[in-house]
Amino acid sequence: MAFKNVARTLAGVAAVAMLIPLAACGGSGGTSQTADIPAKGTDDGTTITLWTRSPLERQAKNAVQAYNKSHKNQVKLEIIPNDDMEGKVGGASQTDSLPDILAGDVVRIPYWASEGIFADLTEQIDGLDNKGDLQQGHIDAGTVDGKKYTLPFITDVSVMVWNKNLYKEAGLDPEKGPSTVAEFVKQAKAVANLNKDGVAGSYLAGQSGGALVFDLFPSVWADGESVMNEDGTEATLDNTSMKAVLDGYKELADTANGLGAGSKEETGATWTAPFANGKIGVMPYPNTSCTALFEAEKDGGFEVGVTPIPGTKEGKTSTFLGGDAMGISKDSKHVAQAWNFLSWLMGEDAQKEVFADNGDTASNIATLKSAYDDADARVKTINSVIIDGNGQTPKAVKFNEAFNAAGSPWQLLIQNAVWGNGDSLKTDNQAVTDVLSQ
Repeated sequence: MAFKNVARTLAGVAAVAMLIPLAACGGSGGTSQTADIPAKGTDDGTTITLWTRSPLERQAKNAVQAYNKSHKNQVKLEIIPNDDMEGKVGGASQTDSLPDILAGDVVRIPYWASEGIFADLTEQIDGLDNKGDLQQGHIDAGTVDGKKYTLPFITDVSVMVWNKNLYKEAGLDPEKGPSTVAEFVKQAKAVANLNKDGVAGSYLAGQSGGALVFDLFPSVWADGESVMNEDGTEATLDNTSMKAVLDGYKELADTANGLGAGSKEETGATWTAPFANGKIGVMPYPNTSCTALFEAEKDGGFEVGVTPIPGTKEGKTSTFLGGDAMGISKDSKHVAQAWNFLSWLMGEDAQKEVFADNGDTASNIATLKSAYDDADARVKTINSVIIDGNGQTPKAVKFNEAFNAAGSPWQLLIQNAVWGNGDSLKTDNQAVTDVLSQ
């Protein structure tokens, strides 16, 4: 009990601390600087600055390289370590030194947008011919009081992956991944029962709130349940679907080799490595890391299966529509040139060149439907979780403090449910609400 109280106190302190860097911004971005932007922006040889997070470095570099080779404008890309992003943005916002274009974790975008980090792009976004084809979660995340500030930059979705080689050894059908939460647990336990050195049924990033929401929320959504109320001020995690998911992971935690060594302490820094190293049977996984798995398979690595993340009922699936959204910052002096990059990247040709041709997931639905005819079947499976419309992007101003921050109440909920007594879901859900409602 003492540990819970201390951890929640630290989470509250962290939440307050993370609000400080942007406190000077306030309000929402103005429209004066974007009012006269041409429909496709301006391409006149200007150097544009862009900041993005390190986890999506490869995709960001592909986008910048494709733009720079075909335009007079040149984008200067700066990759920010994931853990440094919040401080970097906070400091720059106070000194009016934000880049022309800022891309960030889509779950952090609502807070940034509400604090005036971005310029108002409502007229420009509504004027896009293909607005209806774009992944809407990244637009909605940056919409405040009807004003639109962001577009999709890089889409990252969660899927279920399994090691076909380990499935064969465990007597499982290597071509059939889990279609329900119960089947996921059963298959993971079968791999665990191999009792192979260093091999486990599944893996969980127990100290990474971001990885945990990415992994676990889709099963709840697949069942038609919610994780928060509509305005993101109240947690609704105390439901039968979430309990079934958590009970499944607790069963694995209580099984020898059920969860990989280090799961309880995993901060997210090496979250995908155990599966990539062939040591995990089955787990939820980010699609942006799947390309490396497929390439390793071609070079003699283990075979990988991919399927949508299931709920408790067969035939029901969902995904976390994550990744990074982007907008033009309040400090940009080159808004027309920055918009040229944004509007270009939304087009089908750019989406194909930057994402489809590199085996990554496009943010344009029309591209997902038309540009992957020759793609790996597993890439088509990944794309299907976006096309089917069952995925979600959670939106809350205090999402980071409630879920992603170190020591968050959500992290504590998982620790208690999976490695603790598993009897405090209602209390822990209220702790999440307490932060969301601040």
